[in-house]
Amino acid sequence: MPVILVANPKGGVGKSTLATNLAGYYASQGYSVMLGDTDKQQSSRSWLGLRAPQLPKIQSWDWDGSSLLRTPKGVSHVVLDTPAGLAGERLKDLLKVADKVVVPLQPSIFDILATREFLDVLAERKAIRSGETAVGIVGMRVDARTRAADQLQRFVEGVGLPVLGYLRDTQNYVQLAAHGLTVWDVAPSRVEKDLAQWQPLLDWLGQR
Repeated sequence: MPVILVANPKGGVGKSTLATNLAGYYASQGYSVMLGDTDKQQSSRSWLGLRAPQLPKIQSWDWDGSSLLRTPKGVSHVVLDTPAGLAGERLKDLLKVADKVVVPLQPSIFDILATREFLDVLAERKAIRSGETAVGIVGMRVDARTRAADQLQRFVEGVGLPVLGYLRDTQNYVQLAAHGLTVWDVAPSRVEKDLAQWQPLLDWLGQR
């Protein structure tokens, strides 16, 4: 059972957008998926409350950090959303169960500087050094034709991690989230450009 950790201690980088849409993808493929919300703000849990019952089911899994983290039985895929400021023992516990870590990052110098320290912390973890747990970066709200995208690309190349794709800055994600929806829950013609941007990330997640 793959466990995907969506993490970046910098707030407002798009963690919940990435986590909810990943869960939506697996649900749309018929998998038994659970969206774990480890954030006290419970953004993902609130989003699930907006989701219509006739849509592909996404189960909720809440963890308050007070007990040992165990992945639930009967679930084929787990996506974990995480809070801003994630660090210390809380991060350590989450990394113990994660098969892959996806780091959303916006092309802002402030986001890049904050994330660099987090990536250094990840690099110290034994499972990541050994390759047992893979780490990749997704550029959020990025126009690949801009200087900001070039700056982000240079940063990622410098830390030796793969860029798993770029998700454009569009109101589609905002409008869909307001109704508990993902890009996988609407007509493909409505989100054609967005679906194409997800494919490299999905291919990477599908690798063993």
